[in-house]
Amino acid sequence: MQDVRLRTGVAVLLSAIAFLNLTGAAAAGIWCLVFARNLSLRRNARLFLSLAALVGFFAIVLAITGGDGVSYFIRMMVIVLIGAWVYSEQKKGEFLQLGVWLLGDKAGFDLGLVADMGMQAMDLLIADFEKIRLAEKLKQRPLSATGIVPGGIVLVNNALRRADDTAELLAVRGYCNGGLLCPVFKAPRRDVIASLLACCVAVIALIPVSEFFILYR
Repeated sequence: MQDVRLRTGVAVLLSAIAFLNLTGAAAAGIWCLVFARNLSLRRNARLFLSLAALVGFFAIVLAITGGDGVSYFIRMMVIVLIGAWVYSEQKKGEFLQLGVWLLGDKAGFDLGLVADMGMQAMDLLIADFEKIRLAEKLKQRPLSATGIVPGGIVLVNNALRRADDTAELLAVRGYCNGGLLCPVFKAPRRDVIASLLACCVAVIALIPVSEFFILYR
């Protein structure tokens, strides 16, 4: 989706219905398979598998304690899939435009700037992780549990250092709060149709099929 407003709204809607029940998760998953054209799990396969393993761990714990671990795993994996789609579609400056459109040039500009900086930090963390993995591979030493801790420390230190550098840069440029921006959005017909179908998916997930037959009668 080119329009960040539609993309964000659809992502929030589909995540909500996926979390509610299995019907919503199945409907949201089908929508992603049909309309999430730029979704590619191969680029960040390791990150996706790591999240799947984490969700699987909590699902096992939930199953052991008497909960429905299978339902939890399916619903959360669909939400992860939606998040991966939003991340793959995101472009620089989009959340800044969305924030200004929603809340104006002050609070909206600040929140949008924070969101864009967060997405940039995520890209840099993934790049750093790939560098660490490549270094371990060159040493002919696969990244194991013992290497995760020092690798994590490096990632955290790099993130904190970049945050300090960004704060200093904003201070030097005299940034206090807010800013001027004229958001520009493009909403092709395909995006509008996909958004309307997402709303239909939400209605189907929230209203049981039997209710449709009652209304028909």
